[in-house]
Amino acid sequence: MKQSLFFNRELSWIEFNARVLYEACRKELPLIERLKFIAIVSSNFDEFFQVRVAAIKRLLSLSPHHKDPSGRTAEELLKEISVRCHQLIKVQHSCLATDVLPHLSQAGIAYIPPTSYTQAQKSYLASMFKNTIMPLLTPLRTDESFPTTENMRLYAAFRLKEIEGLHDGTNVFRTKQSSSPLALVGVPSNIERVIWLESGDNTKAFAVLDDVITTFGFILFPGYTVIDTLMFKVARDADFAVNESGSDFTKEMADVLVKRRSAKAIRLLCNAASSDITALLKEKLSLTDDDVYEFPGLIDPSTLLGITEIKEATPLMYSEWKNYYPVTLPENKPYWDTFRQRDVLLNVPYESYEPVIKFLNDAATDENVLAIKMTLYRTGSNSPIVKALEKASQNGKQVTVFVELKARFDEGRNLNWAKELERAGAIVVYGIVGLKVHAKLLLVIRKESDGIRRYVHLSTGNYNSKTARTYSDLSIFTSNRDIAADATTFFNTISGYSQFLDMKHLLMAPVNLKSRLLSLIEREISLSTPERPGLIMAKMNSLAHEAIINALYRASQTGVKVLLNVRGICMLVPGVKGMSENITVISIIDRYLEHSRIFYFQNGGAEELYLSSADWMPRNLERRVELMFPILDKDVFKSVKDALSIYFEDNSRSHTLLPSGKWKPNKKEKKEIEVRAQEILQKKYKKASEVQKKQPHNDFIIRRSQSQQS
Repeated sequence: MKQSLFFNRELSWIEFNARVLYEACRKELPLIERLKFIAIVSSNFDEFFQVRVAAIKRLLSLSPHHKDPSGRTAEELLKEISVRCHQLIKVQHSCLATDVLPHLSQAGIAYIPPTSYTQAQKSYLASMFKNTIMPLLTPLRTDESFPTTENMRLYAAFRLKEIEGLHDGTNVFRTKQSSSPLALVGVPSNIERVIWLESGDNTKAFAVLDDVITTFGFILFPGYTVIDTLMFKVARDADFAVNESGSDFTKEMADVLVKRRSAKAIRLLCNAASSDITALLKEKLSLTDDDVYEFPGLIDPSTLLGITEIKEATPLMYSEWKNYYPVTLPENKPYWDTFRQRDVLLNVPYESYEPVIKFLNDAATDENVLAIKMTLYRTGSNSPIVKALEKASQNGKQVTVFVELKARFDEGRNLNWAKELERAGAIVVYGIVGLKVHAKLLLVIRKESDGIRRYVHLSTGNYNSKTARTYSDLSIFTSNRDIAADATTFFNTISGYSQFLDMKHLLMAPVNLKSRLLSLIEREISLSTPERPGLIMAKMNSLAHEAIINALYRASQTGVKVLLNVRGICMLVPGVKGMSENITVISIIDRYLEHSRIFYFQNGGAEELYLSSADWMPRNLERRVELMFPILDKDVFKSVKDALSIYFEDNSRSHTLLPSGKWKPNKKEKKEIEVRAQEILQKKYKKASEVQKKQPHNDFIIRRSQSQQS
């Protein structure tokens, strides 16, 4: 069989989740961390079906004979997706039910299923149901018209049977069409899913809200007995494009959020309690057998993450890795003088994200700061970044914020804080028609004794202080005049009517970033010799751009060594003789989510190194506003290159992509030293912090005579 030039994008993404699930199944990892990996798989699949599978189903109806770059039709792809996802979700539920939960119980944190409730626990939960839970529940009848179930909301289904002899024949609310009617009850999202119980021993016992509702839900139906129950969740099509030609973009975006709640059903996930109810739901939702994912037990493992908040869970988690304040920055005074002298690298979460917040807060209160311009994509709730921008605007600074409302699943939150910024007096620009603004850039303009100076922060990750604790990202602070001028050009281009002008250092998608990447690869090819082969090292979240992949194939064929660290999707096929034998692809899944994009080119010895907000995908290089920026400071250059190289030495948390599309876990040989990239980086920043603390303070103590002191 002829080797395909490309792996399928969706199947590659599924294999990323297989690698996450591999971590969940590693018995040597702490139990709570394994539970987190299980929950991540669930949330990832929820989004995958809402977006990617929905898009493929749409393609099937519009263009059934179309083949993707891997040679598959939509119908063939949907079948493969179903088979592989069923396999992985089966492993996921087995890992949870037969491994993680039993071992948690042995460790003193026990999940109690309904069949194991003690009489005291049952009485407590019955009282809680009647007084706290039941007032929030609304049973929906299904005999006359089947109700619309909300996207991604958990529901309990109850098959009922009328108790004979209780009705006098005049009750107008009795069902007329079924002797065993079905009722649906939405599970409230504003109640804690984990319910702690008295256990009578040293164990911390808990029930889950889902079980409590199915166990005591019969109280909702006087005159009927419950003969069957089922917990289920429906994923619906969320792949909606907002109408950007409308007169009110924010209203159009709000309409999309409403449509998403009741769009076409894509997947049914249920707990296999009742085949009759499952069959009815499948019929009413117009789903096939391939769309139904039916497994025993809890269908939403993220339910259990509430147990991570108790102190008993701490010994079952990773030991703490502190976020160290950068040794290159002063803690107790503004950074202006530091940034005038040199560029500063920030590597989160090994280093604290506090400098970004402090930099913005200092700018907000500094009387010499005139203006702040910033792009925002995902900031999280209760964001200190937004609060600092509001403060700056209220203090008379000219604040301009480029808010990307089209950040999928964060649209509602972005709408809310964009309005907050407008109320504070900031200028809010709601993205660009037809493009997503995904670049991460902050520009501060300050009046100083020698004139106006601009300070710039460029990042590979979002301005989100919460994800900065768990996402690995790189950013730089600089006052380099050329980069500052480029940043000004960038903001003028995306906010006004300016035609794009070439920038000296910054590369911008969709204008010239892709062409620059291709030229960098071609340059590496031209400079490579048998005596000194070229070298490309790149780290990213996803690799799916066909032109980039083909260029890397050409590089491999001319002897260039290509090392790729791709966390998620990888459509490139490595290790094929005559095509890609000089390309190695690894992926690292560890306690931090690898999110930084780093691109290194040997360039015949005149090395170049770039950071970027963009992955090597069509959407990033052609349909988004992205930035790639060079590392110009020699100390920062060395630090970033060293970190990039470490990833390719990892034999503890890495996998290697094989020509077959399978990923092989990398394990150290008997005589090898175990290398865990994230742990090495953590120790590096810990050591730097400890060394700094041992350094003598530079404050001068002045001695004066006794008479002078009086």
